[in-house]
Amino acid sequence: MAVKKITIDEFLPLTEQLPVLDVRSPGEYKHAHINNAFSFPLFTDEERKVVGTAYKQESRQKAIKIGLDYFGVKMRKMVEEAEHICDNFKTGDNKSTSGRTVLVHCWRGGMRSGAVAWLLDLYGFDVYTLVGGYKSFRKWALAQFEKDYRFKVLGGFTGSGKTYLLEALMKRKENAIDLEGLAKHKGSAFGNLGMPPQPSQEQFENLLALSLWKASLRPEPIWVEDESQRIGDVNIPINLWKQMRSFPLFFVDIPFEERLKFLVQEYGKHERERLVNAIIRIKKRLGGLETKEAINALIEDRIADCFRILLTYYDKWYLKGMHNREQLEALLHKVPCTTVSVSNIDQLTQQPV
Repeated sequence: MAVKKITIDEFLPLTEQLPVLDVRSPGEYKHAHINNAFSFPLFTDEERKVVGTAYKQESRQKAIKIGLDYFGVKMRKMVEEAEHICDNFKTGDNKSTSGRTVLVHCWRGGMRSGAVAWLLDLYGFDVYTLVGGYKSFRKWALAQFEKDYRFKVLGGFTGSGKTYLLEALMKRKENAIDLEGLAKHKGSAFGNLGMPPQPSQEQFENLLALSLWKASLRPEPIWVEDESQRIGDVNIPINLWKQMRSFPLFFVDIPFEERLKFLVQEYGKHERERLVNAIIRIKKRLGGLETKEAINALIEDRIADCFRILLTYYDKWYLKGMHNREQLEALLHKVPCTTVSVSNIDQLTQQPV
């Protein structure tokens, strides 16, 4: 057996079938990584720093000797960990894989992935290493945002249940990408409530690039939600965002009072302190008087009155964003709906383009 070196185009389809071992340091992995890759560090963050310093200040040979001191005592544990990963690895369709085949990468396909690949190959694994490492993946990821796509854009005022409609589209196996799901944020000042921490900008781009790649393998247009370029603390790459805004906007048009009821149910359950903090974050745009009235209503447990003020504000800003869209009249498809419900998906999918 021998370690096989493969390009990013060969590597990516295999990530759907085989475990990916990211041998960079824990800190590098935590910042951003290939989706579903396992953190399998050759060095800790501190060890990587020591080896790197020796490489820069002394010599390559000195750095390798220090690295071998760290690596030698870990060999057995790394082999056993790789066995455990393989034995428990399941593909996206929940099928177990058999055998001992792994994909390995480091930052740029250098000594770290070479060392781990040598060890696993010696033990009996079939090993593929990524030429150019994670750096080549990042180059590939950024290139995805320069490609041309076809989109169907799901729009609607705040409280229209767009997230639930998008989830319903995905359950129906429609071609769709949940941008807010990838960003771990629902877009507004209240968007982080009940959500896990957001990924780094780099990790968001990684997830989005892979989602676009998979969606583009299908012939039909890709459903996405109408978003501002910024979702919480991350940004949709500008070229992609501009492209999204040039496609038909399917606007789910639901009465104000129905959307208000939905928002009270959706957000009224959260801690008052967190809601107050969210209102304060939009104080400049909301205005001093409206901010004060909204917070007072919240403190007095008049949740509907609070959200009536906020919903009026968000409707105004959404309309402004719509009117800034080029060729709005030609792109806009209104989908009248009486209430917030996933059943609105039927009207949505029957709309002509």
